[in-house]
Formats: sequence, C-alpha cells, structure tokens
Amino acid sequence: MIKLYTDAATRGNPGPSAAGILIVTPERQYQLQAPLPEQSNHDAEFAAVILGLEQLANRGLTTKILQINVDSKLVFESLEKRYAKHYQAAVDRILALEAPYSMVIHQWIPERQNQGAHHLAQQGLPHLTDC
Repeated sequence: MIKLYTDAATRGNPGPSAAGILIVTPERQYQLQAPLPEQSNHDAEFAAVILGLEQLANRGLTTKILQINVDSKLVFESLEKRYAKHYQAAVDRILALEAPYSMVIHQWIPERQNQGAHHLAQQGLPHLTDC
C-alpha cells in the first residue's frame, strides 16, 4: 500500500500558499514541498492533494492500493461524497488522478498525526523579507 499525506499552508486567507507532500511506500519515503499560487486555504488543501497524486504518477506509483491522508475535513468529506459545491473542479481532478489505482482509501487524520506534511508545507511558504 502507498500512503499519501498532504497538507497546505497559507499566509493570509487568501494569501501565499504552499503544499507539503509525504509519500510512504514499502520501499522508501518521499518528502516534497511546493509553492502554490496565492489562494484560499481550502483551495490550497485541494491543490496539495492534486500535486501529491501527480507526484505519484510521475514516479510510476499508480498500480497499487492508495491511502490518502488529509487533515482537512472539507477535502475528506468532498472526496468521500465525490462532490463539493464550490470545489467540484478540484474533486473531479482528484478522482481522475485516482482512477489508475486498484483501490483508494480516503482517511481524515487529526493535524497532530499529519505533522510531516504540515512541516513541509510550512517550509514551502515564501519567507517575508524586511523592506
């Protein structure tokens, strides 16, 4: 089983954002961070999942069972329902990226259990500099 942990950090709402992605396979672990466009925290949470799934595809990790772990209840509930009133385009993109897997499990976890992805997202935020 492949485990994907994602989180987003946003400075302001909306504001500069970043994604933290932790991929755990039986063979190895990948820790990734990526800047995101200025957006709301909810948009950034969906974007983090999309980026994580794209990273799995780029590494050819798409033929096994996948567990997606998020600390965003909105993202979790939207994926479980396959519907989100204001985020349907993101839900549809995620569902399309999940298609190659034999099984996908969506898992909500408390923030304290998602510290790896959380710290990566925080590190990915642009640093403010004094003018």
